[in-house]
Amino acid sequence: MPSLPFTQVDAFADAPFSGNPAAVMPLDQWLDDATLQAIAAENNLSETAFTIPAPDDPDADYALRWFTPTVEVKLCGHATLASGHVLIGDRDAIRFRTRHAGVLTVARAGAGYALSLPAWDMEVRPLPDLAAGMGGDVLETRWRDGGYALFVYRDAAAIRALTPDFAALRTAGDLLLMATAPGDDSDIISRVFVPGGGVDEDPVTGSAHGLLTPYWAARLGKTDISAVQASARGGRLGCTLAGDRVILTGGCRTVIEGRFLL
Repeated sequence: MPSLPFTQVDAFADAPFSGNPAAVMPLDQWLDDATLQAIAAENNLSETAFTIPAPDDPDADYALRWFTPTVEVKLCGHATLASGHVLIGDRDAIRFRTRHAGVLTVARAGAGYALSLPAWDMEVRPLPDLAAGMGGDVLETRWRDGGYALFVYRDAAAIRALTPDFAALRTAGDLLLMATAPGDDSDIISRVFVPGGGVDEDPVTGSAHGLLTPYWAARLGKTDISAVQASARGGRLGCTLAGDRVILTGGCRTVIEGRFLL
């Protein structure tokens, strides 16, 4: 029976049972897409990361793809951080070639890691139907093509109180929906929902902070931001806007190692 290496990692975790779980599955070569999707569905985590070596790529060490239980995604921060944790070995940094987000780098940073993502801006746009599905008193909405929507609220209490209508939001398709406000014990707070992509609430979302960081850097007038994602598991991230990149810092904990049997 064929088997594949399997590691489950809690990414952006500063304590046991926190952060966002990701499966990391290094491969020698790509399996067909239907098999990759079926494995991710079987893992039933917000993302499963698959990698293959990239010996002919001068700018990357591995190629990287990510799948939720239902779809392949264009960018996933926490599963990239987890992949770096699994594969970095004795290196100071490791580079991943992705299909839609360019080259992403994971570097050692103290006891954790620093993840470099593209900094993505958003435009102000009315999103009344999505705002109604999110619920609460939405003060501002923004949009980025590719399926990214931002909803700004008054305070941290409003973020924690949200009870989105997932059935209604699911009909809008595979969108990444970010609710955010000024934090109470951090600069910013957020929650992230992807019901159309098979993940009603994502525990800690690195890719979302590639959009949240430029927004809040402009609003707060500073480039170093402390962030809390207020899911049930929760997680803390350090966020730095560095030109056209966002640097996210956080820890990783390996929780499962084994083989996936096909």
